[in-house]
Amino acid sequence: MSNNNNQGGSLGLWTCVAMIAGGMIGSAIFSLSGLTIFQAGPSAILTWLIAAVIMLCYGLICAELSTRFPKSGGVFVFPVKSLGKSEKEGKFWGWISTWGYINANIVAIAFAAIYVGTYLSVGFPIFSNMQVPLAVISVIIILALNSIKFSLAGKVNNLLVIGLAVAMLIYVAVAFTSGAWDSSMMTPFFSQGAGGSTGFLAVVPTAMVAYGSIVAMAFMVSEVKDPNRNVPKSILIAMIVVLVLYLGTIAATVGMVSAQFLTENPGMQFIPLYAAAFTKLAAYPWISKVISIAAVLALFTTMLTVMSLTSRAVQASAENGIMPKKLAENNKAGVPVYASILITVPCVVISCFPDLTSTIVSFAALFASVTISINCVSLLVARKKFELPEGAFRAPGGSVLPVVALALIILCYIPDIIGGGWMIWAYTIVWYIVGIIFYKVRMKK
Repeated sequence: MSNNNNQGGSLGLWTCVAMIAGGMIGSAIFSLSGLTIFQAGPSAILTWLIAAVIMLCYGLICAELSTRFPKSGGVFVFPVKSLGKSEKEGKFWGWISTWGYINANIVAIAFAAIYVGTYLSVGFPIFSNMQVPLAVISVIIILALNSIKFSLAGKVNNLLVIGLAVAMLIYVAVAFTSGAWDSSMMTPFFSQGAGGSTGFLAVVPTAMVAYGSIVAMAFMVSEVKDPNRNVPKSILIAMIVVLVLYLGTIAATVGMVSAQFLTENPGMQFIPLYAAAFTKLAAYPWISKVISIAAVLALFTTMLTVMSLTSRAVQASAENGIMPKKLAENNKAGVPVYASILITVPCVVISCFPDLTSTIVSFAALFASVTISINCVSLLVARKKFELPEGAFRAPGGSVLPVVALALIILCYIPDIIGGGWMIWAYTIVWYIVGIIFYKVRMKK
């Protein structure tokens, strides 16, 4: 293979960093972090660190795949190019990867939309009892942003991410300087949570959700300027920035909100930062507004990135004839708008059912593990089948990295997969059966 991707698209290094960081700093830290604290107590700090290391490995794997196969829609493209003895076999694995990925990302967008409504309704009385309308409106806004020129959407995302980072730093600074942070709440470090002394390991998959957008630029490599340099570099910089913000936020929160408090107040488990502001930072009434604004900014950046990723995965499968050709078309701004509309419809429907939040989140775990596993295997196979293009990025660690990453990811997801219950298994099996039938019908045509 020759290397013809030195120039790439229009997105420079810092826009890529902002896209990845904005995608990662989203619903998880403002909502799912409460579940990690509930299960692990102060040792949730380790949970988020371990999850970051695992997902950084996965990000570097996808970075190498993106420079080997420099076309957006990596979740589909990587398996197509790597797996199978024929193009048809490769397409099948690309479709399996994409079909689960679409489901997981629709869930992620809807989940984020639900919490836009939640944080605005609890933070600002004017929005009380408007959770569902706010969720629906937020999805429509993201569709509109995904319909404009991608470089312009990237600039909007940059501004959102800067505002978000400032708001999170304000929260951390106030927590540690106000006198509300209590160091005694850090002991015992490992046994406070509902999960006992190993609880911090059990919720690593929950924290891994927060880092899912680490692959954003690898999956949208066609949009990136000088991808051989900027894709891997943006992944590393974004992870460092996000990890600093995450660890600071978690450390600040566990010094004010205990696992016991979340046990006694289950309604606070999905809004832990707001719980900290409400109970321990009452002397600073404005901080709850800052948290609500930060949460909304975070949720919007996540939704923006995830919808961009998903629409390009749909577009890639449509270009290969699996989905209708119309979904492969771009609008005048060069954006796959029809694919974005297709994704928006189920997101709007799901966001109308906030009472099903826990169930909705559980459905995504198995799909994510399948897609991640397929990509790890794709790198192992690609290295055997193809020479590395000249100047392309090679992930460190040789074959050890994808093997170790695959093993760790499977081990982390096993508890969620096994403990998910028959509904999750039934839903997953039905979803893949429908996907395979759809694929067979389309391929016959």
